[in-house]
Amino acid sequence: MRAANTLSLCPGGRLGTAVKPIRVMLVDDHHCVLWGLEKLIDGERPRMEVVGKARNAAEALATAEQTIPHVVLLDLDLGTENGADIIPALLRRPSTRILILTGKNEGGTRDLAILRGACGIVEKTDPAETILKAIEKVHGGELWLDRSTTARMFVELARPKPQTQNPESRKMADLTVREREIVAMVVATPASDNRGLAQSLKLGEHTLRNHLSRIYDKLGLGSRFELYLYAQKHHIRSSPHVD
Repeated sequence: MRAANTLSLCPGGRLGTAVKPIRVMLVDDHHCVLWGLEKLIDGERPRMEVVGKARNAAEALATAEQTIPHVVLLDLDLGTENGADIIPALLRRPSTRILILTGKNEGGTRDLAILRGACGIVEKTDPAETILKAIEKVHGGELWLDRSTTARMFVELARPKPQTQNPESRKMADLTVREREIVAMVVATPASDNRGLAQSLKLGEHTLRNHLSRIYDKLGLGSRFELYLYAQKHHIRSSPHVD
């Protein structure tokens, strides 16, 4: 529901203080999409406003540095670049939140974006009111996940845990000490990209990818998102020890 006034009692604030507009930054490699989104969001003034636009990763990081947005509406497909790769850098400021805007149904890429810290996902085909509401909710600290992502998470986490010895226990037993350390680090730092994860484990990125491939093969998984859910479900959370 749209706010009916401009007064708010915020944590640490005072009654009667005007609500500041939500500062939105747009990142998309298509000029027409940026133009349409800017018109949509600026039409909601003073509730929200566009403070910056970018069409590639480098522009996005520079613009975020200059404008300090509250919400970054980020397209994952930036031509030859993956928008998910810049999420950790965009989130260096605690006040910034990421809302993914996508036109493709790529579950793995979306899941990676959520793991790296995005708070929600909207489709480019969603109604204008849905996009505006998602911006407002994400700015307020809530998650806004599309149905497919939510379903994958809840189905995986809601499955009953086995009470007796089962194939999953044997799979976990096949993990080496180093592989369990890597899984534990994935759980401890879900927003880290492979480079950050490799640095924490004092491994090269190529070596880390090889380890992850073997872990996926042993556990029958296909991505870091699935590995994260699997580890949470089966309590693979031992403190990682790095040699």
